[in-house]
Amino acid sequence: MQQILSPEGIIAGMRATSKKQVLQELAKAAGRLTGENDRAIFEILLDRERLGSTGVGRGVAIPHGKLASLSGIFGLFSKLQRPVDFDAIDDQPVDLVFLLLAPEASGAEHLKALAKVSRLLRDERLCEKLRGCDSADAIYALLNADAAMNAA
Repeated sequence: MQQILSPEGIIAGMRATSKKQVLQELAKAAGRLTGENDRAIFEILLDRERLGSTGVGRGVAIPHGKLASLSGIFGLFSKLQRPVDFDAIDDQPVDLVFLLLAPEASGAEHLKALAKVSRLLRDERLCEKLRGCDSADAIYALLNADAAMNAA
């Protein structure tokens, strides 16, 4: 997980009241960290959501998209202060969000990263631990420790 997620890429306790606001806040944070245009990131995320919700169930969403100018795969994780309706497949509100951005030409690499994130956040015990964390450092450590254990 360390290849795509940095300690700065954790937002503990994001305040948002809607799916659109979550995506806007994620786009702003991703823009700051990648140097990319946050409006362009937001539009890419909205376009992806129009194809179908990235709310994968059990309070988890994995919004994702591709940017031509991005140099590598980039991740950002956010724990929301309060769950929001995300049009998830199970109709449950979302409080754990992992944003994944990839370069335009990263076909298989992007899919592998998406599968890795999905596998990680399918672990109910991990999600409960993440929901119990209040600090970005603790969340980062938990995501990376779990990823390291799953890789072993």
